[in-house]
Parts: sequence; structure tokens; C-alpha cells
Amino acid sequence: MSNHPMARNATTIEKKGDRELVVTRTFDASPSLVFKAWSDADLFRRWWVPKGAPMVLSGCEMDVRTGGTYRLEFRMGDQSMAFHGKYLDVVPGERIVWTNEEEDDGAVTTVTFEDRDGKTLLIFHEVYPTAAALDEAMQGSAAGLPQQLDQLDELLPAIGG
Repeated sequence: MSNHPMARNATTIEKKGDRELVVTRTFDASPSLVFKAWSDADLFRRWWVPKGAPMVLSGCEMDVRTGGTYRLEFRMGDQSMAFHGKYLDVVPGERIVWTNEEEDDGAVTTVTFEDRDGKTLLIFHEVYPTAAALDEAMQGSAAGLPQQLDQLDELLPAIGG
């Protein structure tokens, strides 16, 4: 493991077993600030879609609390698609767990925010109902996560005050 600053804040993506994906990243910000960027719709819009992706986040409704719901609408040219689900467990500054209900093979996602001496170790964990669903995610949405988390890292200093 390198001590180079870029290596410290690298995003790691690991497939665990046939149905699990684990993504980790350290941010030079507090867990409460990183949580805010995941739970505030206006902030979330600013980093969730990778720059240069052929889509825009055209709608973002998030009621980030246990029992709340979300709906994300994306537009690609003249096509649109929506992702939606429920928040199963929300502990501010610590954890968000949600369902992905737009398809029968949607994952359950858990994001945790662990304090590491004033920094945040973010762990993004998804469990898919089938190995095929995980394989599809590895080729699709998971491929964009490193860039998305880079964009989040760039946004945090601007909202930190």
C-alpha cells in the first residue's frame, strides 16, 4: 500500500461472492458532511452522474429517513428512465440503507460513514438477488462509481463551511 495521497483516497471495488459488491473510499471530511452530500437532493444532484456520461439527472426526490422513499429520473437524449425505492434504515452521519425497486432483480444498498480521525471511510455495499444481476451491475452502474466518488470528493470542500 502506498502512502501517496492519491492512493489513500482511491476508490476500491470488490466483488464478494456471487451476489455482493463492496466499494470503499476515504474522504477528507467528517461523516456528517459526507452523509449530507448523500442525503440532500440539491447536493446529490451535483455529484451523482459522472461528468461526460450521456445522461442527466432530470429529477431527484429524496426523503432520506427510515421509511422514506426516493425517485431518481435520468434523461438520455429523448429517452428517460427512473430508479426508485425505499429507505429501510437511516442513521444520520452513520448509515443509509435503501432498496432498488425499479426491477425485480434490484439490489439492497447500504452506505456507511465511519469516522477515521476526522475523515470518513465510506463503505458502499450492495447485495443482489442473483449472480447475473451483480454481473450486469459490474458492467453498468458500478463502473461509474469511481468517477462519481471523485466528483463527491471535489464537492465536499465547497459545502464544508
